Amino acid sequence: CRIQKCTTDFVSLTSHLNTALDVFDTEFCKALRAYSGCTHRTAKACRGNLVFHSAVLGISDLISQRNCSKDGPTSSTQTEVIHEPCSYHSRHQGMGKDIRTGIQDQPTYLFCGLFGDPHLRTFKDHFQTCKVEGAWPLIDNNYLSVQVTNVPVVPGSSATATNKITIIFKPYQDCTDQKVYQAVTDDLPAAFVDGTTSGGEGDTKSLLILEKAAGRHVEIFASYIGATIFVRQVGRYLTLAVRMPEELAIAYDETQDLQLCMNGCPTLERIDEGGIIPLPVLSLHQPVHQHQHQHQQHHRHQHSGPHQSHSVFTLESATAKCHDKLEVKDIYFHSCVFDLLTTGDANFTSAAFSALQDLEALHPQKERWHIFPSKGNGGPYFFHCSLLTLGLFFVVLVVL
Repeated sequence: CRIQKCTTDFVSLTSHLNTALDVFDTEFCKALRAYSGCTHRTAKACRGNLVFHSAVLGISDLISQRNCSKDGPTSSTQTEVIHEPCSYHSRHQGMGKDIRTGIQDQPTYLFCGLFGDPHLRTFKDHFQTCKVEGAWPLIDNNYLSVQVTNVPVVPGSSATATNKITIIFKPYQDCTDQKVYQAVTDDLPAAFVDGTTSGGEGDTKSLLILEKAAGRHVEIFASYIGATIFVRQVGRYLTLAVRMPEELAIAYDETQDLQLCMNGCPTLERIDEGGIIPLPVLSLHQPVHQHQHQHQQHHRHQHSGPHQSHSVFTLESATAKCHDKLEVKDIYFHSCVFDLLTTGDANFTSAAFSALQDLEALHPQKERWHIFPSKGNGGPYFFHCSLLTLGLFFVVLVVL
């Protein structure tokens, strides 16, 4: 409860006023309105405080006695803003203004996303396609840890997808104890491991889980560190999107250096080259390679279920399928095509679309939403130019 500070500010604003001055009534009413506004902002924390209730009644009486209107300008004071210790945004407001511009400094936010086969968008807006089978840390700093587990999608292929996500919110001052969230395929809970849905005390929760679609989409808001996390299940696999302040994301030491969101996938774990996703196709109308097709058939026979939708895609049909949901032919569109050709699972189309939706909801810079393949590396992923080269190469192999 900050009622004492509100009262101190009011005294500071009125102590120099003289009733003999013509501006006394105007300035006193402005100070009263500022005092009233201060009490409103601290009302929740002061519900049981007698001094607070006495101050509220006193303000009301003074407003009536001085014929002050309740609406109007207020006196300003450098200490008028109340900073909440369990709100990152509120704490950041107290960091001051830029000396050159006089504008309040704004925190820089970073975005990281993981979806599909899997495709990783790092905090530095680098886009990679990786193998990373097994458990890998996406984020590991002093405030937050996120670990994903990836499993093979098609037997015999290096392609993997995420079937488990573990998120650890580390204890922070009086704002929250340690909280752990865990999701696995077909179990996307709307609660932490301990059964709670929030962290922190009071009406304003510093950590909160919201279920957007039962068993399919949850959103976690950690206001005390300014972080937002979206977790989805699309088909049989999970996707993740994270936004958090840069100053907290880089708060780690050399023992925490292996973080996919911060540093990307290790070189040996990447299956792309310079951001170019390799496509296992030979022509627009030819289906995936026969060897891969046999793996898909085996995979469907052993693991088919109500949640899976498999078929054999050509480059043409995969492109058309992805274009139904993704109009812009950026990296998300081409990732969708790659996933359909690699796995035959049409659910990966929805995964790419959902990942793009989460990006648009969380990424702070709209001009950087869309990443396009470098034209110097073959335009749209070497889809057309290098297909002829690949086709001729395999023809030569067959002849030999």
